[in-house]
Amino acid sequence: MTSEYLWLGIGFVGQAFFFSRFFVQWLASEKAGRSVIPMSFWYFSLLGGATLLVYAIHLGDPVFILGQSTGAFIYLRNLYFRLHEDSGQSAA
Repeated sequence: MTSEYLWLGIGFVGQAFFFSRFFVQWLASEKAGRSVIPMSFWYFSLLGGATLLVYAIHLGDPVFILGQSTGAFIYLRNLYFRLHEDSGQSAA
């Protein structure tokens, strides 16, 4: 396997993670009959964003790097809020 194919595989895995976040959000919303953002959405966002960031760094694409690195902060912050919210509800 050449390095080029390995990096293409990494890029496609990142895209698959990123797609999965929309898919699980759609399924959860359909099940609930309203717009829902499940925890898995944020985990897939973080996995997809991190994988695509590694791929963007490999490509040396500053636009792609900036977009994926700033997204990671948002995903981590939302995970923090959700984990904090869930722990607060279980203590009540």
